[in-house]
Amino acid sequence: MNVETGIHQDAPEYSAYAWDEERAAKRRRLILIGAVAVALIAALLVAKMVFGGKKPAAAPDTAPVVTVIVPGKTEVAATIAANGTLAAKREMPVGVAGEGGQVKAVLVEPGDWVQAGQVLATIERSVQSQQASSLSAQVQVARADADIAKLEYERAQALVSRGFISKADLDRRAATRDAAIARVSVAQAQLGQQRATIGRLDIRSPAAGLVLTRAVEPGQVVGPGNGALFRVAKGGEMEIRAALAEQDLARLKVGSTATVTPVGSAQKFAGSVWQLSPIIDATTRQGVARIQLAYNPALRPGGFAAAEIVAGKGIAPLLPESAVLSEPKGGNFVYVIEGGKVVKRTVKVGDVSDAGVSVLSGLNGSEQVVYSAGAFLNPGDKVKPVVKTDK
Repeated sequence: MNVETGIHQDAPEYSAYAWDEERAAKRRRLILIGAVAVALIAALLVAKMVFGGKKPAAAPDTAPVVTVIVPGKTEVAATIAANGTLAAKREMPVGVAGEGGQVKAVLVEPGDWVQAGQVLATIERSVQSQQASSLSAQVQVARADADIAKLEYERAQALVSRGFISKADLDRRAATRDAAIARVSVAQAQLGQQRATIGRLDIRSPAAGLVLTRAVEPGQVVGPGNGALFRVAKGGEMEIRAALAEQDLARLKVGSTATVTPVGSAQKFAGSVWQLSPIIDATTRQGVARIQLAYNPALRPGGFAAAEIVAGKGIAPLLPESAVLSEPKGGNFVYVIEGGKVVKRTVKVGDVSDAGVSVLSGLNGSEQVVYSAGAFLNPGDKVKPVVKTDK
């Protein structure tokens, strides 16, 4: 009775304990299931990131970027560069034309413009003037003698008809008259000669132009042996006498235009070829092209100048100087890009000007030419070409 009663009394406590155990077990199962689910989800995310979602990054492209140009074809002037000496186109030496003497006055300075026949200097002429006065008096005497001879001949003609003088006497008077007239002519010629001699004591410019040099001073005794006392540039026209190789001279013609720059000056002067040397110097293998220039104070005869002569025009690719390289034995070359690789291309260059270097052969103008072909490039290198937009 007591045992049954005891068991019956403990049943509620047992039921509560069993229920708590059951709840704890269920909680543990839920926690375990949640942990497993979280682990599975994490594993799926990792697998997706590693295998399924994102591809591995490609290796970086290390090819250098190179600036290139596509030159095309341009009308370029074929020019020839030359050097030479500036001079007067027509330089006229002026000296003593007569017997000379002591210089009385010098009337011009270098740099003065003179007219044709203008007096540049005068020579003392007092002796010559006195001689001219004497000859002038002799002319007057000869004229008086001729007048008397004429009158005597006319009177003799009247007397012959009356029989007072013979025909022979009339002929003698006619001869006397003719001789007197001839002496007048001789005296006049001598006077004219003396006046011409005096006139030659004036040193005159043979043509209008610019006085370049003066080599005489007042008081100096001069004569024909003194040489040029003045040098005058006819019309003030200048020229450069450019020395050219014979193959370059053959490319020019009279009338070819040119640009001349004196040494030490940035000023350029337009000119044209007016004469080409008919001979070639056997030693230097050069000829001379004479380029005429209008007068300008900056053009000083005797100075040195550079000339660029236009020898014609043509169509050719035009490259900047930075794109053209040279080597001692291989000549000139450029780098072009073909299929992303550097290729060396041998070229033949023409004239070099401020606009660039003309290429006569080796390029057709459609290539991608490396703009600045530095030493860092080698044939076969892989590069990324970028076209330069502003030439």
